[in-house]
Amino acid sequence: MFLLNNTELFLLGITLTGFFILSLYYLIAYARPLRASKRMDNTIEKGNKYPVSIIIYAKNDSENLKKHLPALLTQDYPEYQVVVINDGSSDETDDTLKSFQNEYTHLYHTYIPSDVRYLSHRKLAFTLGVKAAKYNILLFTEANCQPLNDQWLSAMVGGYTPGASIVLGYCKYGNYKGFLHKLIAYDNLLTGLRYLSSALSHRPYAGNGRNLSYQKELFFKHKGYYQFLNLHAGDDDLFINEASTRENTKAIYTPDSLTEMDQIERFGIWKEMKVSRAATQRYYKGSALTFYHFESTCFFLFQASVIATVVIGLQGNWLISLIAISLYLIRFIIKAIVFGKSARMLQQSPAIGWLFLLEFIQPMFNGYVRIYRLFRGKRDYTFRLKN
Repeated sequence: MFLLNNTELFLLGITLTGFFILSLYYLIAYARPLRASKRMDNTIEKGNKYPVSIIIYAKNDSENLKKHLPALLTQDYPEYQVVVINDGSSDETDDTLKSFQNEYTHLYHTYIPSDVRYLSHRKLAFTLGVKAAKYNILLFTEANCQPLNDQWLSAMVGGYTPGASIVLGYCKYGNYKGFLHKLIAYDNLLTGLRYLSSALSHRPYAGNGRNLSYQKELFFKHKGYYQFLNLHAGDDDLFINEASTRENTKAIYTPDSLTEMDQIERFGIWKEMKVSRAATQRYYKGSALTFYHFESTCFFLFQASVIATVVIGLQGNWLISLIAISLYLIRFIIKAIVFGKSARMLQQSPAIGWLFLLEFIQPMFNGYVRIYRLFRGKRDYTFRLKN
């Protein structure tokens, strides 16, 4: 009764292989930030108090600036400035910045000329911000984000150990109700664990502009965004992909180093954010992204093999059905534990109760984004470079 035929052996072999591959991904790659967090305090230069320039891009962000600038302007830090670049806002952004500047002398703001064409306004804005920065250490965040406390600067600058010229931080997504926000939180956690883990293994490939730092001299050494000026996006991830090395990049995600972004109110906004990221990812150097795409492929092959094994087993040999179901449950438990603990470490909503759906929908949505982007690809570019 329990002798296996060739078909049953093949399906069970595929299921076991998928189980081991996925388990290794969870226990080694995704759990790496969790393991490293136990010794992270010992790798931070707590005495670092280098002067810092915080750079923020703003476009029609008057309300965001009113909400979040105070947390940036009141950091417990000896010497820093905040540079805001206003990209032709039609709301009260300029008045808001002038009001804050009257109260905080370390706030500086400038603007992009209104006649600029055929250039990414974000890249131009950040280039102007870097040139306006008084200090070599640059720290980037978004107008709709803020640090969790007044020790953010100290925590991020602590990442500048000898040889480091890039510090990757993490920006968490709040715990909001609704399935869309669970999906966004899960996607944010997954993306964060990937680039943090890669940096910890000395294979950095990207960063997130909501919490990112690098040195001004590194920016000019790589001629700023010269390599990808023809793309609207890429001011954070593509620059880090270009400038990071095994030796110069540090990942910091202590509680004090985290930032938090506001709720994304509409699905369309998040979709455009994902489309923009998909447009830049195809220019990444190295194999890190391929490594994680392979995990997604293995996941769907594993699901298919489990279903096929269970169906075949129920027709004769129920033991292989039991084995397949057991492997699926063990894999799911391993992932839930690793992601749950990692989410709590990063103060991110874990959404573990939704994990069964999220781990299916998130990679499917990524596939949809890549297909969608193909039909609007020309909009990824500010202009086409001539050969």
